[in-house]
Amino acid sequence: MTEVPIRRALISVHDKTGLADLARELHQAGVEIVSTGSTAAAITAAGLPVTKVEDMTGFAECLDGRVKTLHPAVHAGLLADDRKPQHLVQLAELGIEPFELMVSGLYPFEQTVAAGAAPDECVEQIDIGGPAMVRAAAKNHARVAVVTDPSMYSAVADALRAGGFTLEQRRRLAAQAYARTAAYDVAVASWFASVYAPDTTAMATGWPDVIGSLWARSEVLRYGENPHQRAALYASGLGRDGIAGAEQLHGKAMSYNNYVDADAARSAANDFAEPCVAIMKHYNPCGIAIGTDLADAHRKAHNCDPASAYGGVIAANGVVTADLARQIAEVFTEVLVAPGFEPAALDILTAKKNLRLLRCPPPDRSAGVQWRPVSGGMLLQSADRADEPGDDPAGWRLMAGPPVSEAALRDLAFCWRACRCVKSNAILLASGGASVGIGMGQVNRVDAARLAVTRAGHRARGSAAASDAYFPFSDGLLVLAEAGVSAIAEPGGSVRDGEVIEAASAAGISLYFTGVRHFWH
Repeated sequence: MTEVPIRRALISVHDKTGLADLARELHQAGVEIVSTGSTAAAITAAGLPVTKVEDMTGFAECLDGRVKTLHPAVHAGLLADDRKPQHLVQLAELGIEPFELMVSGLYPFEQTVAAGAAPDECVEQIDIGGPAMVRAAAKNHARVAVVTDPSMYSAVADALRAGGFTLEQRRRLAAQAYARTAAYDVAVASWFASVYAPDTTAMATGWPDVIGSLWARSEVLRYGENPHQRAALYASGLGRDGIAGAEQLHGKAMSYNNYVDADAARSAANDFAEPCVAIMKHYNPCGIAIGTDLADAHRKAHNCDPASAYGGVIAANGVVTADLARQIAEVFTEVLVAPGFEPAALDILTAKKNLRLLRCPPPDRSAGVQWRPVSGGMLLQSADRADEPGDDPAGWRLMAGPPVSEAALRDLAFCWRACRCVKSNAILLASGGASVGIGMGQVNRVDAARLAVTRAGHRARGSAAASDAYFPFSDGLLVLAEAGVSAIAEPGGSVRDGEVIEAASAAGISLYFTGVRHFWH
């Protein structure tokens, strides 16, 4: 029998969610409760008996609460191993009673930092005694169970009725406890490295010496990109608002490729303030458009490349309406991600058994760093946002041809913003706020231009175009000119800009230089 009956519990939590109910369960089971400061006060307020730590230790908390549990009477009670007779003898000699349960909720350091608090306030939210007790209890999991989150309180109630936690349960709880303290330490270390960079190099570059995160497995996937590859989804504590934390409302389980495309589609659609729909396939858009409403945007995005949209992943930057739902229901779609769904829309879409519906808030555009693993390391860069000075058409330079009309400039601005979600080399053609031809992921810009105009067909004539980087030669621009493109936005900056400008002038194309590049590798 591996259950250890719970006779004495130590509770110290910042988050009081569920605390009164937990204490009541423990009291009704005859468990002695020892607690600290505000936790003890909350248990007393619930009308339940509790022993204060300071009464147990004979040492009042001091230094504004910085020292209250750092005492042998606390840690010996957590660390004593009753499988060792000498431990029991020493406890008796010291007059210390052991604990069988440790319930701890650490100070909200991560939340304090995220709220933008001043450094001194953040430092005060670095828990010392809490992690020490959690580690002590987890180390002694042979006889002590440790609980670190209110979501685990129901398991305590179950264990009380079962005569205690089993050894296997205590091992799992210990693993979760160490994961929690590890994540906590990573958060503190990363913050210190960012705020108090220890060397002048880090301070001068703006990049901390140390940065880290901890991911917890949230789902095992059927397979990876291909059936022979294993895969799982891991989420970080800070990623609950991202695609990894999306709420699935309906449909089959998400696949690895579903997550990848849904993340790209959500990012693309939410790049626009206007109603926008993006349709993704293999991490590239096969259609993206803005419209008077989401249904209008979807019609235009779908018309860009209906063949490729079949089996695609769709993202909308607003609440899905019944009108939009009816249109999507007519096309085989793998995933639809949006910040919300009208009830009528859900009624329509849930009739599609296999359609995965994800509710996910818009991305946090204030998050400024992107991570990308490489073998043996990690690359970090500031996020590529469409808010650089060169992204505003008001700052573009007209290098060839006549100034375009207001409507054409809107299409150019749409092209320029939308081409950021296209894998480089990227050429995007648009008309009426919608993509009509996309050339993506090519190893030279000429092929990207050829692909874009081929997909656009007759719709290329009179359209606007954007190139995510400069034309190194005039040949790529000439492909667009021959297809009838009327205006182009590109960064400029090539040593052959003069040649490109001359070709645009000869073709009667309005050529604008933005001064900013938007590669996406």
